[in-house]
Amino acid sequence: MDSETLARPLIDLALTINGEPVRTEIDPATLLVELLREERRLTGTHVGCDTSQCGACTVHVNGRPVKSCTVLAAQVAGEAITTIEGIGTPEALHPLQAAFSRHHALQCGYCTPGMIMAGLGIIARHGAALDAATVREELDGNLCRCTGYEGIVAAILEVARDGEGGGGG
Repeated sequence: MDSETLARPLIDLALTINGEPVRTEIDPATLLVELLREERRLTGTHVGCDTSQCGACTVHVNGRPVKSCTVLAAQVAGEAITTIEGIGTPEALHPLQAAFSRHHALQCGYCTPGMIMAGLGIIARHGAALDAATVREELDGNLCRCTGYEGIVAAILEVARDGEGGGGG
């Protein structure tokens, strides 16, 4: 068989990304992370492991954190996707982005988008009642090789305490 015989037909996909309606044709095997990075050029969503072990690819689907390297784009048809680019701007950081900076919660920055998106989900679930042990437990599966997590935990707790965790999608 030649490659044309093996080619899968494209499927039509409609969804919302960072508040913008998107309609596109994709291969049914396209991962959400591939759609975001390669087609939409939203490169803040990182690929670290391709096995959902590191969390660098974390985005929100209807306000809930998911690891986009293990989700087919077709599975989120009709859903609202929020990436790190959708929560703040360089001129107006999201409160959690600003807290990461204040608490030195990033060094190389590779894990930072996924950590922030996971942190927003943790804050949304627990609010001001959040404690350090819960943050650490729920960040399991989001890896950082640089910071030692102290600043990350402190930033998430600050935003939860101050009630500024909204707007994460």
